[in-house]
Amino acid sequence: MRTILKWPGLAVGVIVLFAAGFFFIVLPPRVDNALNAVTPHDPYEISAEAQALHDTLRVADLHSDLLLWSRNPVNRYDRGHTDLPRLREGGVVLQVFTSVTKTPSNMNYETNDASSDDITLLAIAQLWPVDTWGSLFNRARHHARRLHRAERQSDGNFIVVENRSDLSAALAAHADNPDMIAGILGTEGGHPLEGDLANIPRLFEEGYRVVGLQHFFDNELGGSLHGMSNSGLTDFGREAVRDLLDQGFIIDVAHSSQAVVRDVLDMTDAPLIVSHTGVRSLCETQRNIPDALMGEIAARGSLIGIGFWADVTCDDSPAGVARVIAYAAEQFGVEAIALGSDYDGSITATFDASELAALTDALFSGGMSEADIRAVMGENQIRFFLENLPEQ
Repeated sequence: MRTILKWPGLAVGVIVLFAAGFFFIVLPPRVDNALNAVTPHDPYEISAEAQALHDTLRVADLHSDLLLWSRNPVNRYDRGHTDLPRLREGGVVLQVFTSVTKTPSNMNYETNDASSDDITLLAIAQLWPVDTWGSLFNRARHHARRLHRAERQSDGNFIVVENRSDLSAALAAHADNPDMIAGILGTEGGHPLEGDLANIPRLFEEGYRVVGLQHFFDNELGGSLHGMSNSGLTDFGREAVRDLLDQGFIIDVAHSSQAVVRDVLDMTDAPLIVSHTGVRSLCETQRNIPDALMGEIAARGSLIGIGFWADVTCDDSPAGVARVIAYAAEQFGVEAIALGSDYDGSITATFDASELAALTDALFSGGMSEADIRAVMGENQIRFFLENLPEQ
């Protein structure tokens, strides 16, 4: 200690290096591990019949926030919920990877304003490019390029799907190569547009094909389900929705206010996505859209992705999630139901992507038919994207 004190500059340098190492190297994985936890559990017991069925499924999921975290998708990790190896172990063929570009401090399901942004600190800590620190569009671009980099590093076992032809080719490749996974890029909210319609074709060029309109706060497009105004689409929001649909995007209203959802339904008969949600009449929470409105969404040929966390299911065990899926199928039609895990979305799950057979087992033991299990575990989503992605 005396030696260090003789050289105050050295002492300061050591402190700075230690602080930088902690901030940039130690802290991000710790935050990731804490926010994307898996509840400790013994291995799930899967019946032989359910496992045999699961092994034949083409599993698909509407919502993973993996791109937010400093994990290379091609490598397997012991933290978080998803990566390509664990998706393969779970039988996933198609995964929507969502870009989270802004989250408010003290985030909650009731009222949030847009004055704060916790992603800025995360971007700095994870050493994202400097141009992402102040630009939500650039954050979305960074996430897209991360996923395309994973495609290049995958030895031909992963493809970022941008149109129906891409998806058809990926599915055909999967028939011969079980390691093949298709990914689709989506946004968690429309704020990467930054209030500029010119960013719509730019997002499309980066490979995005699904756009959520809101996240946890009101934005330039309109009110959030968890915002301050409960308002519908703004004039800019109406222009944006028209341009998004004309460009070939699929609209996701998972976090949109009820008024925004109704405005979108009035504007278009295009099928929508509610990418990660529960069912309000089964789990009473502000996070879940009321059943009547959900029924209107489903009636358009839309998809409802059932989440895997307790806030939307009121029971996040495999049996609890299966109960919500079965209930949603009964309420809105089995053809409308999909998986919407919200993996790596700062949730605690009771099973990660490698353990999706536990969900098949719970559906099977709960009495759902094999045909309906195939539908909700992936075939509905595969059909939806084959019908609604741009043709080329």
